[in-house]
Amino acid sequence: MADTFTGLLDRFLLAAKGFEHHLRTVAPDGWHAPTPCTEWDVRQLANHMARGNLNYVGLVRGATREEFLAQRDADALGDDPVTAFTASVAACADAFAGSGALDRVVDYPMGKLSGRQALAVRTADSVVHTWDLARALGADDTLDPDLVAWVGDGYDDIFAGLAVDRFFAGQPAVARTASRQDRLLTRFGRDPRRPGSPAGPPAR
Repeated sequence: MADTFTGLLDRFLLAAKGFEHHLRTVAPDGWHAPTPCTEWDVRQLANHMARGNLNYVGLVRGATREEFLAQRDADALGDDPVTAFTASVAACADAFAGSGALDRVVDYPMGKLSGRQALAVRTADSVVHTWDLARALGADDTLDPDLVAWVGDGYDDIFAGLAVDRFFAGQPAVARTASRQDRLLTRFGRDPRRPGSPAGPPAR
């Protein structure tokens, strides 16, 4: 891939749209359904995504890693999870579209990053968690193939300097004949062969 960081805002919005698509289908009694991230139900996963977007806004505005982590599990959904999520996406996109935001150094919990790399990490996170949500809902879990290719090809650039692979140790080997999506998901600690897989995402 010529430049992993080209078109980041568009990719972030596309990834968020995929998550939103499934979020809009959650039934009233479906918010406590389990997800492949075994520590979260559907509502907790949705909150991780909305709160994460808002926390990234904080990073761009100068928040410290301690402030980021202190807010990580705070409720961001209120009584209208879909509206709260879409508002968090807009806020995150606006923050990173600001002058100099992509070049600013942010105090990310796993190490200082440029805003550009932080947004790439956020986008990759959104792609993988879209699969988690689809699996939790029993929906079509096919991810956008261009986003899958982008994360797969740009993995080393996106996560440069971050020891994320240690979070996913012990996952089964994936067959060479597996789809590109399945190979990517396995790298992120998911087991696409099973309805749910114990996966703990990197600290974000």
